[in-house]
Amino acid sequence: MLFLLFQIGQDHYALDTSQVAVVLPLVKLKQMPATAPWVAGVFTYRGQSVPVIDLSQLATGKPSRQRLSTRIVLVHYPAPGPDSRLLGLVLEKASEIMRRAPSEFRDSGLDHGAAPYLGPVTDDARGLIQSVQVQDLLPPEVRAQLFPSVEA
Repeated sequence: MLFLLFQIGQDHYALDTSQVAVVLPLVKLKQMPATAPWVAGVFTYRGQSVPVIDLSQLATGKPSRQRLSTRIVLVHYPAPGPDSRLLGLVLEKASEIMRRAPSEFRDSGLDHGAAPYLGPVTDDARGLIQSVQVQDLLPPEVRAQLFPSVEA
């Protein structure tokens, strides 16, 4: 399997590329008042409104830094029903790919109750790399806010 690597602070994370639709440069986002602080905004991609969350803000409370390697990664967010929806993730240093077998990931040994999107870990020369589970990124109330027609 291939994983897109990115960083939150100094820590490394991996996103299964089968969940990635496209990697884009940062674009101007329309702010969405009265949403969670880590909802970065919304933009139009190929005629579709796509909500974007800042994963650094979600995980640490600090927004992603605006670097040349900071990207908006559109992922296939699993929604109820036959179709997935696009969800944008603001990710820092999202510019490397790693190949790993699923068996090379292991349980982190921690309870991620407050961050259910954090998955198993693997190692390489960079240190621990933790997988991120796209389907667990949004708590139900935020999912209902970002994808209201899906929840109806």
